[in-house]
Amino acid sequence: MRKEVLATAWVCVRDRRVLVVRPHYTDVFYLPGGKPEPGETYPEAAAREVREEVGLVVDPADLTLFTEIVAEAHNRPPGTQVRLICFTGGKNDDQPAAAAEIGELGWFTSAEIHRCAPAIKVLLGELIVAGLID
Repeated sequence: MRKEVLATAWVCVRDRRVLVVRPHYTDVFYLPGGKPEPGETYPEAAAREVREEVGLVVDPADLTLFTEIVAEAHNRPPGTQVRLICFTGGKNDDQPAAAAEIGELGWFTSAEIHRCAPAIKVLLGELIVAGLID
């Protein structure tokens, strides 16, 4: 039986690049996001995690479901999958800054796909097909 981890994330594209973050404890990049807390909706969880990880305030009411990805979970026991609920919207033009457990952030194109966790590789593929990133 496969174990599944549920997480929410925010897809922020600027100048044909997507915002990604790398926590201190890992070697790959993810989207800003994380697990919902009890009682939170998925958009609320994504907005909270964005605020905690990169200091940007996005309104959960302005978030729109972009995609749902199921992929192998990075840094988890073999057979563990992540179900990543990804949102766009919540426009914020402020500059993000690494906070909480985030050690580094970046703005990636398809050229950096090899530096991402498996689910984020899938997401970058979807962004490329949608014509949103280079």
